[in-house]
Amino acid sequence: MGTLYIVPTPIGNLEDMTLRALRVLREVALIAAEDTRTSRVLLRHYDIDTPLISYHEHNKLSRLDSVFEALATGDVALISDAGMPGISDPGYELIQAAISQGVRVEPLPGPNAVLPALVGSGLPTDQFVYLGFLPRKAKARAELLESLIPEERTLVFYESPNRLLDTLEAVQTVMGDRTVCVARELSKLYEEFVRGPVSTVISHFTANPPRGEIVLVVGGAPAASDEAWDEDRVRAALQEHVAAGEPLSSAAKAVAGQSGWKRREVYALGTETNPRKNDRNP
Repeated sequence: MGTLYIVPTPIGNLEDMTLRALRVLREVALIAAEDTRTSRVLLRHYDIDTPLISYHEHNKLSRLDSVFEALATGDVALISDAGMPGISDPGYELIQAAISQGVRVEPLPGPNAVLPALVGSGLPTDQFVYLGFLPRKAKARAELLESLIPEERTLVFYESPNRLLDTLEAVQTVMGDRTVCVARELSKLYEEFVRGPVSTVISHFTANPPRGEIVLVVGGAPAASDEAWDEDRVRAALQEHVAAGEPLSSAAKAVAGQSGWKRREVYALGTETNPRKNDRNP
């Protein structure tokens, strides 16, 4: 039985291929690629003529037999359109199936968008949480963000350009004016890092509609050692939001994200301070 190699490919700049990755792609019996059209550009660039088959979201189950037939007599390399296979793409199922059948799985180090975005964000890197793509639907997205309000580790998401502004606005509404970084088109010609309070980043991308591949990095909640706000400060901040016309439920979410308090605790203070401004969404 051969080895299944997990081979990262460049997320933009073709020079980011490692010498080891190139050797493996030349030596294996078969390459399973997420999109053969995209992968052929890379393979032609490096004069690699290894046989290629597609392995993607819509054929991942039917292709398993072909991959394991090749593994019976030789090695196979799994590649995605860009970056590390198995991260937010269908490679996970193949890797899991190979492990369950006793196939040696050997991942190679190499390009991935998460770590460059994280280290370039200026946000803490000692601990972080990668969460893939946020839900498309607004309610599910808000619920996930709300569950992450107490999370002190830096948060990392993938996002599409057409949903970025909606996501940034959801972060602001649910978590407050957190510090964020939008890393766009990493390693490509128009690479861009936009850093700052989420309100500032929203203004930037409202004026400059985003394009390309995006990683969103969000600062974690203030650590316990940073001390939560005292009650007077929470009340003052909440009153400021409500006075600006914001519904109490939204104001409570925003202040909770900034203060280290739980949303329901902030909401309860708001009902005491502004009984007539109460709404039906505690």
